Amino acid sequence: MASSAYGIDLGTCNIKIYSKGDDSILVQKNIIAIENKNFLFSYGDPAFDMYEKAPSNIHISYPLCNGVIADIKNMQTLVKCFINDLCKGNIKPADYVIAVPTDVTEVEKRAFYDLVKNANVKAKKIMVVEKAIADGLGLDIDVKNSQGVLVVNIGYDTTEISILSLGGIVLSKLIKVGGQKFDDAIRNIVRKEYNLIIGGKTAEKVKVSLREMEENHVGTIVYGRDIVTGLPVEREIPAELVKDALQEHFDSIIENVKVILERTPPELAADIYRHGVYITGGASQVSGLADLVSKGTGLKVNMSEHPIESVVLGLSRVIKDENYRSVAYSIEGMGNGGK
Repeated sequence: MASSAYGIDLGTCNIKIYSKGDDSILVQKNIIAIENKNFLFSYGDPAFDMYEKAPSNIHISYPLCNGVIADIKNMQTLVKCFINDLCKGNIKPADYVIAVPTDVTEVEKRAFYDLVKNANVKAKKIMVVEKAIADGLGLDIDVKNSQGVLVVNIGYDTTEISILSLGGIVLSKLIKVGGQKFDDAIRNIVRKEYNLIIGGKTAEKVKVSLREMEENHVGTIVYGRDIVTGLPVEREIPAELVKDALQEHFDSIIENVKVILERTPPELAADIYRHGVYITGGASQVSGLADLVSKGTGLKVNMSEHPIESVVLGLSRVIKDENYRSVAYSIEGMGNGGK
């Protein structure tokens, strides 16, 4: 690989970029603010701070939806801005390795390739790695051996459940359940029980604070708008209510993990029983989820130490270690040509 190389994991909520030059990882919100339809107002974390608070002439959006690119123009702008930040304004020719979800169409995979190619970042060579394999590498699993590994990546919009063996993916399933659905469930139950409308950011804070609430046996204070009076109010939300709201989505993830396990060849199933299930992704940190997966499947659960960065850590290993270079492939001519 060139002396200058980048690994990019485009998440719906966060964009993660590994830079070989200074061996660093940039993690920023994958969000953009456009003023008057064509002027770049802000991007990344500063744009997220404005989310749900901006006036009508500033449009703030996530360019990725359900793990695939929904707005290619804004996504290109974001990639260019972040690479520019990493290079301190001096973009040099570099190789790029991008993580792509497995369970999407060839056209959607191709969009990730075209995105970097057309983002004016002087890309010399663009390779793609299946997200689940990058996840395995980021979790310090030797994905190239013949042992079966079950990886569950719970992201913002989607959960990807994959069985890995011999550097490839044996089975994979992408479901549209993730952190966003958890937030929506909290908003809905607060609206139903308390006639209170809260924002997405507030719901996310409640979700993140669930563990603390359970440990201290306290509720959490939220601020929102009362449906009846239309006035701003505060309410205390108990932990039990939040757990009830999330239960349905947790069950959905567990059911889909079981579906994949039922389709797993017996020899790989034996390996998975020995090693347990590996859980990663930003939304995997929600309190109680790991225990429920363990209970529901009867397997030991291994939690990632860096759940948000596991994919990009895997990409950094592909860039740095010759041994793992073979898991990356080019899709210039479509299909898995150019391995």
